[in-house]
Amino acid sequence: MEQPEGCVVPGKEKNVCKLVKSLDGLKQVPKQWHNKFDHVLITNGYSINDADKCIYSKYENNTCVVICLYVDDMLIFGTSLEVVRETKKFLGSKFDMKPRRGRVSTLYDPSSQLKKNREHSVAQIEYAQIIGSLMYLMNCTRLDIAYAVGRLSRGFPIVLEGFSDANWISDSNEMKSTSGYVFILGGSAVSWKSAKQTCITRSIMEVEFIALEKASSEVKCLETS
Repeated sequence: MEQPEGCVVPGKEKNVCKLVKSLDGLKQVPKQWHNKFDHVLITNGYSINDADKCIYSKYENNTCVVICLYVDDMLIFGTSLEVVRETKKFLGSKFDMKPRRGRVSTLYDPSSQLKKNREHSVAQIEYAQIIGSLMYLMNCTRLDIAYAVGRLSRGFPIVLEGFSDANWISDSNEMKSTSGYVFILGGSAVSWKSAKQTCITRSIMEVEFIALEKASSEVKCLETS
């Protein structure tokens, strides 16, 4: 690298320095760090996943441990807590490590089953406001409540409103009508269209049926999306 400011050797201003080891911020640091990590784990019996080079696994004495590497953060899990502890101890002897988090828990029991309320009435507006506030937190910073909020928000009745209409022969030159529709979900329009029909109709009833058919096709798409 170039001689740092304040440490330039007089008469050798054009000389450069040879690094003893990598410094943070240099372009080759990520590659060298990954090579170092690969070497340490492979020489200690770990295998690299063929599909993802950042996943390492080790099988020994009917036990298994898996290490997922993301830059310099790791996720370690295995067949027992003892295996995980031994792995952390081994990595700690090779690298300067410190745990970031303890055990992660969720606010919702995944094994519980929600049932429809058939006994006590619940204030739907207040419940919706609470869930909406929790969703805002979940999307911004609280990823730990994502599962709980997702389960609790599934009980809302989703009402999709649709309107369809048509006029008969809006263009006298082509003798074709115009039809349109709009679908509203949660007070906002989610799908709409106004277009000239492709066929010539003979009555206002036929015009309305054609418009209704187009709207029916759209609502089937919205129901499955």
